[in-house]
Amino acid sequence: MKKIKFFAMLIAAAMMSISFTACSDDDDNGGSISNAERYQQEVDATVKAQKQNTKAILLVAFGSTWQQAYDAFDLTVSEYKKEFPGYDVYLSFSSAICINRAMAAENTDARSFYEPKYWLEAFGRVKYDEIIVQSMQVIPGEEYTRVINAMKDFANNSNGDLDDDYLANMTLKLGYPLLAEYPADVNALAKVIDTNFSSYAQKGAMLLMGHGNPDTYDTYKANVRYTQLEEALQAINPNYYVGTVDMKENFKTHVYERMQANGLTSGNVYCAPLMSIAGDHAHNDMAGDDDAWDNGYEYNDEGEVEDTSWKNYFQHMGYTIDANSYTDTNGTVKGLLEFANVRALYKAHTRNAETVDYYHSKNPE
Repeated sequence: MKKIKFFAMLIAAAMMSISFTACSDDDDNGGSISNAERYQQEVDATVKAQKQNTKAILLVAFGSTWQQAYDAFDLTVSEYKKEFPGYDVYLSFSSAICINRAMAAENTDARSFYEPKYWLEAFGRVKYDEIIVQSMQVIPGEEYTRVINAMKDFANNSNGDLDDDYLANMTLKLGYPLLAEYPADVNALAKVIDTNFSSYAQKGAMLLMGHGNPDTYDTYKANVRYTQLEEALQAINPNYYVGTVDMKENFKTHVYERMQANGLTSGNVYCAPLMSIAGDHAHNDMAGDDDAWDNGYEYNDEGEVEDTSWKNYFQHMGYTIDANSYTDTNGTVKGLLEFANVRALYKAHTRNAETVDYYHSKNPE
């Protein structure tokens, strides 16, 4: 036993020696940098290389790992560059998970995206006179809160290396999410959706699947926008329904209950994502093959059927669904950004972006 303890102590000592030597080597070589420092260096280099104007627009999306989504984002950035001359345009992801998976080449070729905090810091270092941050979210929910917090951190010089006079005098603007205001934004999107999907709504139930927030993350009480949008759409055509992935009492099962109550008990059902891009939720939760059917469904405490796509759920509940029920005529599940008239709504929000006074907002005197 004593020999075992002795050898264990020798091993521990050796490991500590290696550890201390490694730390010493890092110090001698200037030290290795953290991922955050590396990301900041990469974004700094991009901004320095691309800066052509004194004003910038930062589009902030949740993110994705699908090539189709990347194409939609790239198209949106391209249009912004054409329609906002005098502004440099950049794209940011707010989801660290999406960023990491994109770098790891999940689903398609690897691409590098960065959180808004890195872009805003880089903008401050080159001293853009005006910065517009455009939220690409649909509702002002959890991800929108992250956008706001990043802007506040920037305005309050959270890294401590920006010029205070610059922060006090530069212009910081916020472009609101697609459904920020009621009734104006809700009615505007309802009209656009009907333009894009009226042919389906005339033939059966047209279901739109949004994301939604769990109650604990519904910071701005934004879930109500889905209910308001359904009401606005049903004023145009009663066959429209809006459900979500995460909003309590508005899962696919609750959409089914509303359809039944309205006498829509059979017939064709068409589905489309009410999300800026068609990613995992659209391809899996809405149009995927997951199905927990076993001579019936089991419902969880919130009345939802888990591990079952909208496609399979409504099919088992007696409705007719085929491939064209959840794709366009080319067999593609399309996100909102793939429609030109929806992109036009986002760009209108950018043109109407409001100046925000976040300077020293976290440290009031």
